[in-house]
Amino acid sequence: MSKRYPALIILASASPRRKQLLAEAGFNFTSITPDIDESAFPAEQYTACDYAKRLALAKAKSVAEKFTDSLVIGADTVVDFNGEIIGKPTDAKDAEQITQKLFSRPHKVITGLAIVRLSDGIEIVESDTTTVYPRKMTAKQIAEHIESESWRDKAGAYAIQETGDEFVEKIEGSLTNVMGLPMELLQRLMKNLLIEPRNKLRG
Repeated sequence: MSKRYPALIILASASPRRKQLLAEAGFNFTSITPDIDESAFPAEQYTACDYAKRLALAKAKSVAEKFTDSLVIGADTVVDFNGEIIGKPTDAKDAEQITQKLFSRPHKVITGLAIVRLSDGIEIVESDTTTVYPRKMTAKQIAEHIESESWRDKAGAYAIQETGDEFVEKIEGSLTNVMGLPMELLQRLMKNLLIEPRNKLRG
């Protein structure tokens, strides 16, 4: 017997950051890890924006096919460095090379966002872009960053909510977009679908 999930909203992600952002916005949801083969989407065939949107939609659809009545949210975050698509590092050496590159000049963080519900044909795919202006990191800082392993499973080998102002001078655009789920865009799209948070947090 298949496991049933009572939530009408499903986040197609296992990311703690995405789950935290959606929960803090007051949405009731269940998270399910999508089952997709990312190698089926060669990055060199797409622009960074198209790549992020295609992966976000693939993630959402992989879950929506099993829960056709649920509204499924999929997201994928990449870094655009002068046209080069940079995703999650494969190992420490890759993370070091990515860090040396990204923290030398401004770069763009792009998150593709997909909302799918198969039962009534809802399929929305958009993206958000934030420009990050980094501070130049010293060789020691890079070494400490790699040793900390905080780069694991993070696009661009860093998480702005963890490094904060230490390595970032400023950003232009959405902070939550850099964290992996552009909440301003998501809330606007959900409002258009007449879906409001059920549990708004009180200050």
